[in-house]
Amino acid sequence: MKRTLSKVLLLLALMPGLTLANEPVRLATTTSTDNSGLLAYLLPEFEKASDYSVQVIATGTGKALRHGRNGDVDVVMTHAPSAEAKFVEDGFGRLPRQLMVNDFILLGPASDPADVASARSAADAMRRIHDAQAPFVSRGDESGTHIKELALWRTARVNTNFTGYSAIGQGMGPALLTASEMQGYLLADRGTYLAFKDKLNLAVLYQGDANLMNPYQVILINTTTYPDLNHAGAEALSDWLVSEKGQQMINDFKVSGEQLFRATYKATE
Repeated sequence: MKRTLSKVLLLLALMPGLTLANEPVRLATTTSTDNSGLLAYLLPEFEKASDYSVQVIATGTGKALRHGRNGDVDVVMTHAPSAEAKFVEDGFGRLPRQLMVNDFILLGPASDPADVASARSAADAMRRIHDAQAPFVSRGDESGTHIKELALWRTARVNTNFTGYSAIGQGMGPALLTASEMQGYLLADRGTYLAFKDKLNLAVLYQGDANLMNPYQVILINTTTYPDLNHAGAEALSDWLVSEKGQQMINDFKVSGEQLFRATYKATE
């Protein structure tokens, strides 16, 4: 079906007097890049510069990479390094580029019944929540945030079958709102938290641990595995995101005066 569509588009493009707009670029990415407002800030500038439009599928990292494995999208932008490495190793992704970084933070009620604010490490903070049997809201959606949360429980050497643990199977925005209503703890990316901050009754209780860094990559889909995708458009988007203009815009993006992401691309060519 995809090959037939490509042939039809080529024939139409060769017809005298007929012009075609560039095929849209399909981007699968995380809810954090969407909910934070970053994509709404970046993509119009890319579209003006390139004449490509971008169709965004905002979901958890696990689902975004599955879209890439299935050839449903042209490019992915995610934040789970081990899953991304396997995605490339298995022959589905190519040209992974370190795009930007922000960090994860542990939020909870200001009363802090588990005394997370006194934790000596992120793992210690998670252990305190577990031992206090305190309410904890998990995204439970195979997102990069969910993957990081599960890794923190493992590092803390505790499991998630305690009374207060709730996996809701939703994105970062709904998880923040649920935790606020429940007055529970949760792990969040800083960008989405800042975008939702005015709607929440939660405090930042633990931050700054090196294990809470949150790197994002942009990865193209393998041309051999899926030759009929919009590889030209995907490459144009990836190139623009790591360009001086794209990286500067990432650094300049702020919510309530706070920088949400730090550009990290370093050209090796």
